[in-house]
Amino acid sequence: MKFTMTLPADLSEMTVKELLEEEWLVPRKVRHFIRTRKGILVNGEVCHFQSMVSPGDVLTITIEASDYPERSILLGDRRKINVLYEDEHLIIVNKPEGMKTHPNQPEEKDTLLNHLADYLSPDFQPHVVHRLDKETSGTILFAKNPFVLPILGRQLEQKKIYRRYQALVHGTIRKELIINKKIGRDRHDRRKRRIDPKGGKPAVTHVTPIKNVENQTAVFCQLDTGRTHQIRVHLASIGHPLVGDPLYSKNPHGRLMLHAYELHLHHPFTNQKIAVQALPGLWAE
Repeated sequence: MKFTMTLPADLSEMTVKELLEEEWLVPRKVRHFIRTRKGILVNGEVCHFQSMVSPGDVLTITIEASDYPERSILLGDRRKINVLYEDEHLIIVNKPEGMKTHPNQPEEKDTLLNHLADYLSPDFQPHVVHRLDKETSGTILFAKNPFVLPILGRQLEQKKIYRRYQALVHGTIRKELIINKKIGRDRHDRRKRRIDPKGGKPAVTHVTPIKNVENQTAVFCQLDTGRTHQIRVHLASIGHPLVGDPLYSKNPHGRLMLHAYELHLHHPFTNQKIAVQALPGLWAE
């Protein structure tokens, strides 16, 4: 697999080693393979790891499939994939409600990951960057190769990937809220999470009401963290569970009204701004 990229204008001058290790988070073993096979060119010339690179330099990197652990994904149905953005390194798709993000058992093949593997086959294989609950629809990001995966993972950890959700909740919310409550596992139901001030992990959700209809409120939710069921648990904890929530609402009916409406990030290699919306969403803006 060969990648060619032009270093962006805002990148500081550094050595090839620093670029691979600190900027792109390439594992030590893979860096070793690249170095021993002279698998990196700068402006068409073989270079050393101590060579300097600058903005505007053109890098060509060759990696082998054997450089990374082998993965086996059963192929699903590519016709179920709705692409919102795609290039040689990453892909953003619109996940339908009711579909799992990835299989939990080796024999499963009706998940988004399986269908995406079929869509990308035979040239690429998808790698999960983040997840959506089975009942949640909308934007979801995958890496198309293991080389870019750790960089996207770091962006997610550093809150550099912006995600905004549409939700419909029970009751009336009249003002913007910031819910800052730790979330942990529910000891009585392995499917659920709960507010756990002592043992839970920090979780912050920003809630913006849009409109009220018949004792329900349409809201936008923005995440500072990405805990399992975060929006669902946080809104239920303040007395406004999501409409259709089978786990956290006392009277669920219809689908879970939660949609990952918008996703923004800067491309890991070009720094290009990427912004997508999963339309039409739960409501039109």
